[in-house]
Amino acid sequence: MKSRNTLEFEEPGVSTGSIPSELAILPINDAVVFPLMMVPLILRDPNLLRLADEALAEHKIIGAFTQKNAETEHPGPDDIYRVGTAIHIQKMIRFPNGEMRLLAQGIARIELTEVTQVVPYLKGRVRPLDEIESDTELHKAYVQNVVRTFSKMVDESDTLADELKIIINNIKEGGRLADVIATNLNIELDRKQKLLEEPDATERLKTLARYLADEMEVMKLGRKLQADVKKEMDREQREYYLRQQLKAIRRELGEDEDRTVETEEMREKIDSAKLTPQAREVAIKELDRLQKMSPGAAEYTVSKTYIDWILDLPWDTSTDDNLDMIEAEKILDEDHYDLERVKERILEFLAVKKLKRSMKGSIICFAGPPGVGKTSLGKSIARAMGRKFVRISLGGMRDEAEIRGHRRTYIGALPGRIVQGMRTAGTNNPVFMLDEIDKLGSDFRGDPASALLEVLDPAQNDSFEDHYLNIPFDLSKVLFIATANVLDSVPRPLLDRMEVIELPGYITLDKVEIAKKYLLPRQLDDNGVPAKVLKFSDDALRHIIRHYTREAGVRELERKLGSICRKVARRLAGGNKRAVSVTAKNVREFLGQEEYHSEIARKRPMVGVVTGLAKTFDGGEILFIESVKVKGSGHLRLTGQLGGVMRESAEAALSYVASHYLSKAPDKEFLNRWDVHIHVPAGSVPKDGPSAGVAIATTIASLLFDRPARNDVAMTGELTLTGQVLGIGGLKDKVIAAHRAGIKTVLFPDSNRRDLEDIPDIIKKDLNLVPIHRASEAIDKTIVWE
Repeated sequence: MKSRNTLEFEEPGVSTGSIPSELAILPINDAVVFPLMMVPLILRDPNLLRLADEALAEHKIIGAFTQKNAETEHPGPDDIYRVGTAIHIQKMIRFPNGEMRLLAQGIARIELTEVTQVVPYLKGRVRPLDEIESDTELHKAYVQNVVRTFSKMVDESDTLADELKIIINNIKEGGRLADVIATNLNIELDRKQKLLEEPDATERLKTLARYLADEMEVMKLGRKLQADVKKEMDREQREYYLRQQLKAIRRELGEDEDRTVETEEMREKIDSAKLTPQAREVAIKELDRLQKMSPGAAEYTVSKTYIDWILDLPWDTSTDDNLDMIEAEKILDEDHYDLERVKERILEFLAVKKLKRSMKGSIICFAGPPGVGKTSLGKSIARAMGRKFVRISLGGMRDEAEIRGHRRTYIGALPGRIVQGMRTAGTNNPVFMLDEIDKLGSDFRGDPASALLEVLDPAQNDSFEDHYLNIPFDLSKVLFIATANVLDSVPRPLLDRMEVIELPGYITLDKVEIAKKYLLPRQLDDNGVPAKVLKFSDDALRHIIRHYTREAGVRELERKLGSICRKVARRLAGGNKRAVSVTAKNVREFLGQEEYHSEIARKRPMVGVVTGLAKTFDGGEILFIESVKVKGSGHLRLTGQLGGVMRESAEAALSYVASHYLSKAPDKEFLNRWDVHIHVPAGSVPKDGPSAGVAIATTIASLLFDRPARNDVAMTGELTLTGQVLGIGGLKDKVIAAHRAGIKTVLFPDSNRRDLEDIPDIIKKDLNLVPIHRASEAIDKTIVWE
């Protein structure tokens, strides 16, 4: 229902006392009707037309109530305010299109006390609200204040009629004065509703005075903004006039405009650049648009930067691959020790490339602990293939736009890191390293991992569209190499697109060779120490590796070697030219006290102590699993920061031992009289995973039979309730850790036999590696029965 306010205010022909106790309710969505106000109404809804007809046939009085939400098309009882105005219909006109127009006048404030009818239109019981007038000094002060403020507003406004000043000056009642001003005041409907709902004239004037003050501030701000806009327009017109004069002067002098020269140079670059047809079309279109712009326009720089990006990208520029496999193998061997699987995969790629020139790029993921050479291996691959190398770090990246770029509608928009990397490389077939792919994040700005799905899909990346460029760019010739420390956090769809090559941690023997061939020569050179002045024995290197580092890679080892080189450099700089030989005995003079003491096997068998094996972030470790019996009733206590999976493994182990060995134990009532407490030392380090299940079962069996477990046997394997031993991961790292700790026998799941070929022969010769199918085999081989 639409309405329109007018300036007409007359005494109503109907008194307040003649208002029926039950009225039809007319919801109004765009106005608040005040008493004495003349309001034209337009009705189109059939139900409201029926309401008007029935009211005209009776007393011609209806209740006008404002809607709470103007967008509600068919308001119900809860959609209107409870205070409205009784209005008297004075005129009615029907139109041929079915529309009805009414002219009505407000009679008095009314309150809706009860809704008696909902269809076909609202109807309810109402009661008039008495006006409370006052004759206090405060009331008079408010009257003067609102009259003065509103008169000033009329003088400064272009929309308020001057006649309003005469009307308000002739009104004596404060309540009526507030209603007249509120009717003509352009404020929010909820504010007008508050004025309607206030029966006390003094309070109504007080509220109105506050609203008038707010509106005066808005008008003052509007005048200031208008003046600022006019001033800015005058400045721009002046600049345009001066610029046109400058152009005319240059034309008369016969001088070429710099802009014309610049655009012509850009056109020549477009013509000579090796662009795709679509990129050329977009660049020419953008250049034509640029020529029509003023250099002072904000869009000019945006458009020019966009063209520069198109021209700078290597659309059809490639480097020739070095397909000499012998040379490539030599380079890989020069830069990295061992890593045979990785080197073999790169040589396979070159071999296929040599036979089929048009092959697409590959997506490889190097997964392994920090410091094993994943990033440096990418550089070596690029050098061996004769390609450019580009690296971006994905660690902590949370914004999808970092991959796909920002759309040009944003200020300061740029392409994503992929396109930026391609421009840096200058070729369309670089080796592109995506470092730390396992540390991608996501938040309200998007998921970068999802954006990488297109980049790393050979079936899609030949037409990768960056949001900034909005032109397909071919990434199919790029050799993408991702790196990760762990694969658990890499999304499965992303992992599915990559060929994963795991780089396990180095054993001590490997680290000694790496130190001699790569790390030590580099540190001697970096610190200016001649090779003949500083020598390291193999025992010294092994001592540093075992007691000053604890890592799967060699970063910390290189730092320690660098520290020794710097100390020797200080001696040389002080005039001491004597050669230095570092041995296992004098390492402490250079590096201080040992920082780590590797876990070593226990010196003698003990009851309830079994050696387990664990895969950690830094490689492998042995793990002592201890158990004791405590007075109780068969409950299981677990300590040592064990995760949920490891706790469940312990419960399964207890159930298995109880069901298979309790009947054979010396004490058949063991679980009725004792609790079992299992502890895994290094309590500050969280531990989790199912691979300790067999070891836990063995320590419980040792406790049950009160027999010691062999201290030279370590084991790993997941345990089922039926006693089967399931496969585990990281066998190589675990076996290396056992060898380092002096273990003689390692029990492992039979399903992991295939992993034995990854274990160095020197370790396999020193260890007795025993595959097992069932937990009973581990218990029999570990517990000392005699």
